[in-house]
Amino acid sequence: MGDVLAGNQATWEFESDALVIRFDRGNRTPRLFSVLRERRVPHEALASVTLTPGKRGTVVLHAVPRPGADPLMEAAAGQLAEHCDPYRLVLPADRETLAEYYRDELRSVLARRVPSVWGASHAPDADMTPTADMTPGADAMPAAAAEVTADADMTPTERFLVAPPAGPQSFKAYDGKASFDGHGEVAFRWSWTGASSEKWKAGDQTFQVRDLCGVEWRSPDVLDGHLRLLPRGGEPRASQPDRDPASVVFGLGYGPVHLSLPFAAAVLAAIRTSDRVPARVAAPGAVAERIRHLGELHQAGLVTDEEFSAKKAELLAEL
Repeated sequence: MGDVLAGNQATWEFESDALVIRFDRGNRTPRLFSVLRERRVPHEALASVTLTPGKRGTVVLHAVPRPGADPLMEAAAGQLAEHCDPYRLVLPADRETLAEYYRDELRSVLARRVPSVWGASHAPDADMTPTADMTPGADAMPAAAAEVTADADMTPTERFLVAPPAGPQSFKAYDGKASFDGHGEVAFRWSWTGASSEKWKAGDQTFQVRDLCGVEWRSPDVLDGHLRLLPRGGEPRASQPDRDPASVVFGLGYGPVHLSLPFAAAVLAAIRTSDRVPARVAAPGAVAERIRHLGELHQAGLVTDEEFSAKKAELLAEL
């Protein structure tokens, strides 16, 4: 294909094997889009493509990803606000005919990939080209159509097909700072003012990706927003995130979506590929810094002698 379709806040480029979504930059663009910048979505990662009426004289093209295809959408778990959905392209209503053409082109690609899912009636003629006098065909989507149709290929993928946000990630939460080195280690550093006594007693935390089985992200837009790391083996944990050393809580104004969600997606993608990541030994400098911080907690009376000795031995064992 190779064509480009520009909409509000994003542009879709139609490659022969993928849909490339490039996000605009500007004050009106959601900050999540500015962070993502560009996403390459292989056709095999798509379940369906829909076209529906939008708000205030617009139409919306929606490329629906298959379950398990995109770590960002898996981490979001349906919590993104509609205007922050990176798979929606908003267009002026006078471009509806052109939008129908590209919807049908993508449907045709998906039909060739999964012929048993799409009916032959959905595929456009091979020589169809957009013209100014085109009118909606008999299979045009009605205004009240659902975002995901019965034609959709909702078969879960065996692996992530869309690349996660690249590079190291970090954000400030209400009770600490979360950082991810981009491949194998997640760290939580507690705040003096926000962290609970349970977290202070546990000390700053460092998690190896190979020891995790998942990430639980609850949007900072809701009351109990948090990010929690899920250890392998189902070890017992505190029921409340503010008492769980494997979680950071957001609070009002902390852990914004555009920072915490890409963080969660990057960690989740690393967990899925952790079997291919070689074991890493903690750097001596990092261990020394954590022991120093533990000593400060001990001197402040927040950690008992027994807790200090046990935690210090645990840190030394990482060398």
